[in-house]
Amino acid sequence: MRLSGSPLRHVTATAVAGVLVIGSLTGAPAQAAPETAASPDQAAKLAATLGDRSAGTYAQADGSMVVTVTDEAAAKKVRAAGATPKLVTRGADDLKRATTELDRSARIPGTAWWTDPATNQVVVSVDSTVTGAKLKRVEAVAERLGGTVRVERESGVLSTRAAGGEAIYAEGGGRCSLGFNVRSGDTHYFLTAGHCTDITGNWYADSGQSALLGTGGTGSFPGDDYGIVQHTAASAADGSVYLYDGTTRDITGAADAYVGQSVERSGSTTGLHNGTVQALDATVNYAEGTVTGLVRTTVCAEPGDSGGALVSGSTALGLTSGGSGNCSTGGTTYFQPVTEALSVYGVEII
Repeated sequence: MRLSGSPLRHVTATAVAGVLVIGSLTGAPAQAAPETAASPDQAAKLAATLGDRSAGTYAQADGSMVVTVTDEAAAKKVRAAGATPKLVTRGADDLKRATTELDRSARIPGTAWWTDPATNQVVVSVDSTVTGAKLKRVEAVAERLGGTVRVERESGVLSTRAAGGEAIYAEGGGRCSLGFNVRSGDTHYFLTAGHCTDITGNWYADSGQSALLGTGGTGSFPGDDYGIVQHTAASAADGSVYLYDGTTRDITGAADAYVGQSVERSGSTTGLHNGTVQALDATVNYAEGTVTGLVRTTVCAEPGDSGGALVSGSTALGLTSGGSGNCSTGGTTYFQPVTEALSVYGVEII
């Protein structure tokens, strides 16, 4: 689904899960949390240091961080760092080989995949358009990879049509959502989805297109899904997210999301909705092309939310890319990490 919104605010969305399962879950339960808790960032850095001896991190219900490990020596390092080790049978390289094979053999529109550190598997979702020979092809790849991969059925149709923060209107027609207002020195811009800036470079604050909001929009899609537009007036930009209850929330910085994190997204079609981060570095095969490195969440979204902001408290996390389902029955939404867009464009949150 394509997500869209409007200027001056930012938030994002997600939805839906699956049913068909191939493979089995492996690994011992996570142990009790240590007294000195590691932060999500510290846990992620530790997993990266361990390399193939780890297969990712995630937050438990109490907020404590779990770091997966393949041996007791690595587990000792995790405990010493203040995180909880979980013994798994597959390291990062095993899971990477599986995603490489999926990318080679199963890049079919309507599919997506990501690594699930809690089950130590790669999960492949297939939407309602993946049937017959296409479904058999995905299942055959999963079978070759054994228990490393499981397949889940996703309700609805996976697309870049969804919704976000406040609405922004494309010159010549079309609506998306503003993600975050940013700046480089004294020049002000706003971020949105790359599949939105593909429509046009000029955006308005109203559907009648009488109030020009920004010009010169450019972006990256597919591959990534971020775009940037220069504000026509700095006074039009502030560093807040619209909460759709008549109030706003100041955004004070940006960070990378982590599995298990509670998040919210604001959209011009569906307002403010919350959910949880399910996965990082997800690959999504839209009809328009493949996007990698996305954040998968349980937040819902509908047409018009694209480009809107994903936040956790006062921290910016992502830009709404796409998903499936809706906000009546639920769905899944994917987000472009905002930290990548900030780095590429050399801008900062206002």
